[in-house]
Amino acid sequence: MRTPEATTVSARNAVAVVFVLNGFCFASLFSRVPDLRSGLGLGNGALGLLLLTGALGSVLALPAAGTLIRRTSAAAVVRAGGVAVAVGLPVAALGAALLASVPLTAVGLFVYGVGVGIWDVAMNVEGAAVEVRLGRAIMPRFHAGFSLGSVVGDGVAVVMTAASVPLLAHYGLAGLAALGVLGATRTFLSAEPEEHAAPARSAWLEPRTLAVGLMVLAFALTEGSANDWLALALIDGHDAPQWVGTAGFAAFVTAMTVGRMTGTSLLDRYGRAPVLRATAVLALAGLLLLVLGPHPVLVGLGVVLWGLGASLGFPVGMSAGADDPVRAAARVSVVSTIGYVAFLAGPPVLGFVGDLVGTLESLIVVAVLLVPTVLLVSVAREPAGVEGG
Repeated sequence: MRTPEATTVSARNAVAVVFVLNGFCFASLFSRVPDLRSGLGLGNGALGLLLLTGALGSVLALPAAGTLIRRTSAAAVVRAGGVAVAVGLPVAALGAALLASVPLTAVGLFVYGVGVGIWDVAMNVEGAAVEVRLGRAIMPRFHAGFSLGSVVGDGVAVVMTAASVPLLAHYGLAGLAALGVLGATRTFLSAEPEEHAAPARSAWLEPRTLAVGLMVLAFALTEGSANDWLALALIDGHDAPQWVGTAGFAAFVTAMTVGRMTGTSLLDRYGRAPVLRATAVLALAGLLLLVLGPHPVLVGLGVVLWGLGASLGFPVGMSAGADDPVRAAARVSVVSTIGYVAFLAGPPVLGFVGDLVGTLESLIVVAVLLVPTVLLVSVAREPAGVEGG
């Protein structure tokens, strides 16, 4: 008979695998976007609208994820999400690479988006349950696993592209990787019956949940804006060569991953609110150094500080949303939905501002948003009796 400790460790390892697989599939999709564009003969504007179908699938699925988890389990929803991703990726590749069909590609991307959306919420709910069982912060390390999976996915994509592996074969292999969740979720924690009881009222009506969602939105924009604009900001704003822009983004991702791996001990020692306040200040300082730094060394320091500052807000927001196990699924669903608005709306908003004032200068918008976030992080404070210290 397995001990509770062994069960928790197995669940922790399973959640880590699921996060890594999620990141791998994410990177696999977006690393071959140029092939989607060339296969369909689209311009950048039309490509952007096509990719929006995947984001739309996620946004529509996120609010329903909490209900699905309560009625079944986090494991079941992760499995459903993995199967949807495994179907959506090859369908998108079939539409783009073989049939040159925009509608079929859009259907594939939409199914992928639905799958990755419910998968994301469910793995965060299970991660929060493991965190509670362990009695210490671990959610940021799960999100570091997502980053690790993304790096591996990008590396595999480089090899696939260099070897001229067809898009359908690549996406098909990524789909098979997504099916790895079918095995991993077998060791997820078993939910107590009351955790699936229908909530007394909608989590969308809870002020704290909405406030945590707004905090996550701010940190998601802080993180996502680097994904979209950091390399271009270095190239356009500081006249850096293209390799420097790529290296700058790599430095950001590395700093963010280090922050997620090492930040757990700080969260356990000092508590969420003080640590998140410090990371928001770090991100703000990093952005200002990046935009205003008069010397390349200061600009590079700004990139590193930005990455460290962006590292903890999103995962800790997931933990805060799941503080009450009975309502964890509903609240994490709400927090995730609000947070993902940043990933959906952030790129076009910053792109519009960048057209007006410049790519580098547009990042001041993110810096300004971080100012009230320094005060807002108090909503993520642990429940009474479990504060860090």
